[in-house]
Amino acid sequence: QLQFVESGGGMVQPGGSLRLSCVVSGLPLDRYGIGWFRSAPGKDREAVSCITKDGREYYVDSVKGRFTISRDNSENTVYLQMNWLKPEDTAQYFCAAAEDTPLILAVTNPETFEFEWDHWGQGTQVAVTS
Repeated sequence: QLQFVESGGGMVQPGGSLRLSCVVSGLPLDRYGIGWFRSAPGKDREAVSCITKDGREYYVDSVKGRFTISRDNSENTVYLQMNWLKPEDTAQYFCAAAEDTPLILAVTNPETFEFEWDHWGQGTQVAVTS
């Protein structure tokens, strides 16, 4: 059974850090790229970052230099280290697995490419507030 379980969210003050985890079951993680997405109230879900099968990392401009994505294929887990968090990072965060190309396009061309995915998990909530 294909399953994505996100965890690690919480409430932090601006400037704080969180490390999100996504445990994937039901597919061999080393054969897929992985992306992190977020959904804020009143906004469409947006791609935040992705990591390809061979480890290339991509980030949207708003998180570059603050977020770091990584993967541990042996544990079927993907991480998102989030530093220097801002109130605008407040959202529900989700992970997804796909071929590299659609994930890269979702991150680098969000205005022209719509990422389609049918296996969203529950996500993990991140709230950045003072």
